[in-house]
Amino acid sequence: MKITVIGTGYVGLVTGVSLSDVGHDVVCIDTDTAKIEQMRKGISPIYEPGLEDLMIKNIKAGRLNFTNDYADGLESTEVIMVAVGTPQNNDGTANLQYIEAVAQSIGENIKRDTVIVTKSTVPVGTNHFVKKTVLSNLKHRDVNISIASNPEFLKEGSAIQDTFYGDRIVIGTEDDETAKILEKMYEPLKLPIFKTDIYSSEMIKYASNAFLATKISFINEISNVCEKLGANVEDVANGMGLDRRIGRAFLNAGIGYGGSCFPKDTHALVQIAGGVEHDFGLLKSVIEVNKKQQSLLVEKIISRFGSLNGKTIALLGLAFKPNTDDMREAASIVVAEELIKRGAELRAYDPIAMENAKLHLPRNVKYVKSLEGALKDADCAVIITEWDEFKNMDLFELRNLLKEPILFDGRNCFSLEIVKENKIEYHSVGRPVVYSTNYKVMN
Repeated sequence: MKITVIGTGYVGLVTGVSLSDVGHDVVCIDTDTAKIEQMRKGISPIYEPGLEDLMIKNIKAGRLNFTNDYADGLESTEVIMVAVGTPQNNDGTANLQYIEAVAQSIGENIKRDTVIVTKSTVPVGTNHFVKKTVLSNLKHRDVNISIASNPEFLKEGSAIQDTFYGDRIVIGTEDDETAKILEKMYEPLKLPIFKTDIYSSEMIKYASNAFLATKISFINEISNVCEKLGANVEDVANGMGLDRRIGRAFLNAGIGYGGSCFPKDTHALVQIAGGVEHDFGLLKSVIEVNKKQQSLLVEKIISRFGSLNGKTIALLGLAFKPNTDDMREAASIVVAEELIKRGAELRAYDPIAMENAKLHLPRNVKYVKSLEGALKDADCAVIITEWDEFKNMDLFELRNLLKEPILFDGRNCFSLEIVKENKIEYHSVGRPVVYSTNYKVMN
């Protein structure tokens, strides 16, 4: 099948590459000429494990091509997949300017009957807006189009895995014939397909992300109560997760969610609900809890040290989650800004995301090239992102590198028993503080 994917971000590029890998003839369109040239060489503009290997494989096989020319990319396509960004406006609504621009370009360039599939996360009703825009810009009036909603459920850092081994594929269409075309397209993946109407499909994406965000904020609130009661939130989460109605996934206490999806989609759903005169109070609370949670480590550090003037703090991890270089809504941004305001000197290290981090963090953050460089003679270390490199680091070495063995862990990477054995003063989330016996601890 001939497929065109418009947009080569985290969703579009992974989708296009994966569909080419199962045998389809895929062209990816992007307006960034430099980006296109890099991708033609098999160089990915984003960090996603396994992606470049698949790009190179399918470019060599002739199934994957890249262009910035709409006329060329849409020449004989059967299915167009729209995967451009829908950034958040100041009022929380989704900005559809890129969706509209793409729809106009599709109308101006398609020459044959085509299925137009929206993979971008868009407000309910957007697919019909796309159809109306395409039809109003058609140059070839004998062309018929059909539309479909096909939301993505990819996690950055495991997007390839999620594509080939996902839980389900959701397809929302106006007619059975369109659904059959997309079922055939996805047939090689052998994944369960859930078919519904377009409005419901659009809503499934927002509802899914809002629910997962709610689980995260819920366990973070429980963690705050646990700290005050002396309970261990991990034991609480494990006990809850054994109930099949609840499940253990997304019950990991920490310093909140970030990234391109949960923050944007929760705000957008609040606005969508408001547009039909429904006050989504629960989701507003989820957003507020997450906002407060991102400052949790700063409060712990201030409580421990008092004044931060002249303190050198090692920030470990900057991306919003491991296995990605994405800095959108990363907790490190809030933590870095607040620590610097209080006079701390920050030494930051991330295995992948440091170049992107420089565009988001305060200018006076110092970046180092290694974990050891971040820890050397720092007053304490702060884990922001749970990279394997940090979860597997030698705590004995950490003791020797820091001025004093003090670790603030925003992702609960270590068991309390391990840090006790290594005589580390350890401040985590929703669990009792572990104090070192080697020196007097300030209360």
